[in-house]
Amino acid sequence: MDGMGQWWLAKLNEGTAKIVKSLQVETELPVPVTLIAALPKGNGFDEVIRCCTELGVTCITLVLSTRTLLKPSLQKLARWHRIAKEAAEQSKRAFIPTIIGPVNFESAILKNTAKYSFICECHDYYPHLKQIVSSSYVTSEIVIAIGPEGGWTETEIQLAITNGFQPVSLGKRILRAVTAPILALSVVTSELEATVRHSIHQGTL
Repeated sequence: MDGMGQWWLAKLNEGTAKIVKSLQVETELPVPVTLIAALPKGNGFDEVIRCCTELGVTCITLVLSTRTLLKPSLQKLARWHRIAKEAAEQSKRAFIPTIIGPVNFESAILKNTAKYSFICECHDYYPHLKQIVSSSYVTSEIVIAIGPEGGWTETEIQLAITNGFQPVSLGKRILRAVTAPILALSVVTSELEATVRHSIHQGTL
């Protein structure tokens, strides 16, 4: 695996590898998925990187929000890149997710141009992410913003809405900052792959 879309079958002989043939790997989601994630406290983000990579995330943008408690060290950033690579190999991904940042929340929001952009909030009066994705014919990149412990501030939510993000819920329960991005990616992955299967069945792909 080269991390850029290609796998090869190789034959090992006395410590050297001879490439036998290239392998076709079709494990990527039909559209790119970017996770904008405010960093949680502790080491919980290791699991976010690992699970979201397995679920098919394309890019993870680390953001520093008003309620972000920690700024990662260079060693921690290197660890996250390593975890993403290992998880991509384990799950037979064609690509290793890109990890960007950390950047300020405002900068990440203002630079976003994706048509399908969602900011997750703990209030269940917003429509559920699953409901929105399943009712949309998604044809381009999806961006999902997940907050830190305590959630986004009202100012951050309004900034996102002003710049094209739709507020959505992940259900009635309050989720940990580590659980929420994994659930969001699970929902999006399930809906996107179900759409592809339906299209194949209908003969439209």
